[in-house]
Amino acid sequence: MKTVNKLAVLLSLGSLVPLAVLAKSPEQAYIDANRPAAGVPVPLAVVSPRVSSDYIGATVEIEFTVDAKGQATGFSVKSSPDSTLASEVVAAVKQWQFAPAQRDGVAVSTKVDLPVRIVDGTQARFAAN
Repeated sequence: MKTVNKLAVLLSLGSLVPLAVLAKSPEQAYIDANRPAAGVPVPLAVVSPRVSSDYIGATVEIEFTVDAKGQATGFSVKSSPDSTLASEVVAAVKQWQFAPAQRDGVAVSTKVDLPVRIVDGTQARFAAN
């Protein structure tokens, strides 16, 4: 039986070069904020989508499966303001690497519902529930 887990992430715009005031990249900050939890796939490497500032405040909700090897597959877009933004978000998340969810110490395939909100790079870059 597959379980649905919500991972929330706020992704920044623009260059992936860290700001001088940040000790870590926004991607590393997101990874550090998502420590292993039972039954939830954990991102090990993330890639931010590169999108226009026109999309600040927009949210794209995607659904995919993280298999027992940690690969994200079977992407579908549940909601998006337009197809261009949806394509960029899916392309970025396809590059993510995950530690698969665990059940009784065994890696399992898990369905993930991921809302991705585009925010201004001057604000908090990543957050997770």
